[in-house]
Amino acid sequence: MINISKEIQNAHSRVISLGAGVQSSVMALMAAKGELTPMPEAAIFADTQWEPKDVYEHLDWLEKQLPFPVYKVSEGNIKEHALAGKNKRGTNFVTMPFFTKHGIGRRQCTNDYKLDPIRKKIREVMGLKPRQRAKDLVCESWIGISLDEMQRIKDSRDYYIKHRWPLIEKRMNRRDCLKWFDTHYPGRKLAKSACIACPYHSNDLWRDMRKNDPESFQEAIDFDKQIRKTNQKNLDQYVHQTLKPLDEVDFDTLEDKGQLSFLDECDGMCGV
Repeated sequence: MINISKEIQNAHSRVISLGAGVQSSVMALMAAKGELTPMPEAAIFADTQWEPKDVYEHLDWLEKQLPFPVYKVSEGNIKEHALAGKNKRGTNFVTMPFFTKHGIGRRQCTNDYKLDPIRKKIREVMGLKPRQRAKDLVCESWIGISLDEMQRIKDSRDYYIKHRWPLIEKRMNRRDCLKWFDTHYPGRKLAKSACIACPYHSNDLWRDMRKNDPESFQEAIDFDKQIRKTNQKNLDQYVHQTLKPLDEVDFDTLEDKGQLSFLDECDGMCGV
């Protein structure tokens, strides 16, 4: 196998892009135990302020296990912005990939609420001022993509950020990550990180949320109804591709092959 990931020599900074899901959590914990080197100086979590409560509980626990700080950055509450049709600056509609009869909408939310806030924090970690060029400085950014998700690998669009995929280097897939976690932290569960009503949820995830987190599932139902009332483009928008209200979708008979998965779509930030 071609070595597509390796340590960046003479990197000025090293950070973990922390999604608080399975892969990035395991990656951070492996670094804490010295199984991944060199030790990163920080992890950065981009908070959409609309993740299930178990994600935030897991993040609080995870912080206590790490010898380096976890910086939490946010562009605001994505749910509130989506319903208001404005971001925190009062401009630009928050583009989420809702389903319509014309297809799926443009996905801008990952860039606006995940990538951009992390990019800004990386510049701060590097000691760069706004609009200051990095010149020869490079930050090594660890992304929690495992061997079974290699199709998600993408280079950074910023010349001063170089991506590294340590789990690929270790030849670890998602199952390997779960096994590693169970070995080191028996009895503890990892969180599933994603916005509560992300249109890229698989049917399996919707079923799991309905069964194990009914409060979040009801919030998703309410949000799904609200986006059709507050829609500024006069399109019937839905969070599920069946184009049915979420509380009318029969997840028990649907197969996942028909529903998109955020694991295939979000750029190594959502859900890892």
